[in-house]
Amino acid sequence: MLINCASYLNGKKIADIEIEHISDYLANKDSFVWVALLDPTVNEIMKMKEEFDLHPLAVEDALTGHQRPKIEEYGNSLFAVIQVLKYDDDISVGELDIFAASDYVLSVRNRSDVTFLGVRERCEQEPQLLSQGSGFVLYALIDAVVDRYFPIVERLELELENIEETLFDGRYTKSNIERLFALKRKVMVVKHAVSPLMEAVGKLSSGRVPPICANSTEYFRDILDHLTRINSVIESIRDAIGTAIQVSLSAIALEQNNIQKRLASWAAIFGVATAFAGIWGMNFEQMPELKWDLGYPAAVVIIVSACSFLYWRFKRSGWL
Repeated sequence: MLINCASYLNGKKIADIEIEHISDYLANKDSFVWVALLDPTVNEIMKMKEEFDLHPLAVEDALTGHQRPKIEEYGNSLFAVIQVLKYDDDISVGELDIFAASDYVLSVRNRSDVTFLGVRERCEQEPQLLSQGSGFVLYALIDAVVDRYFPIVERLELELENIEETLFDGRYTKSNIERLFALKRKVMVVKHAVSPLMEAVGKLSSGRVPPICANSTEYFRDILDHLTRINSVIESIRDAIGTAIQVSLSAIALEQNNIQKRLASWAAIFGVATAFAGIWGMNFEQMPELKWDLGYPAAVVIIVSACSFLYWRFKRSGWL
């Protein structure tokens, strides 16, 4: 589905145009065309391939989808894949494919309802920056995606803090471990979106920079700084999750050890009582207690006393 298709010259929009007229505006080498598509069909992609002379391998990646974040150079054009994340109950992953050259920018958004209309409006309100050409538009689109990573990371940090508050509450140990592993999976989703993109954006800010990005290297360095910060926070969260999981498992082991101590203590107490009862229950005729009128009460008192003494000792040592 076509979202927008417009031509820009010297940082200002010339006109909203139809797809059929793109080639006419591309003839003006001082202008560039910016097209935005949402969940396009194969026919729409092939039409864009024909209009912009897109590289077949880049088109194949866009049609296949589910690509690893990357920025690849094909001659005088760039092809970027960025994962668009959205955090509701879980993190959903969409994809933004960007084809860019000196005379066009084509953004293809798949499996995501995150809109980028604000990016176009912001660029149009800053004609002095938009006059840098398609390289600045590429920056603006990537920057808009990266900025949406920050609130997601903040929510992950908050979720970890909430789990840590109940980490030593035995009632939530099992549920905490389940929540920690679920959180770890979410963190890895963000990690897989950030790390490859950080490496790719680094190629646009230093070293041999593609020509269309030559005037926007400082902006791409800003994106790289944001990605570096996000990646650092993600690593911290991963380490904290690993520590929290170890603490939870240790708490479970400690609780199991305490249960075993209590069971062993009660087994010892009842073992003593059973031993006494077993000895006096053999009914040998030569046993002195059998003919004694106070034999039974004395036996009960001895058993209770022995069990009480053991209970006191175990209680004192912290086993009960």
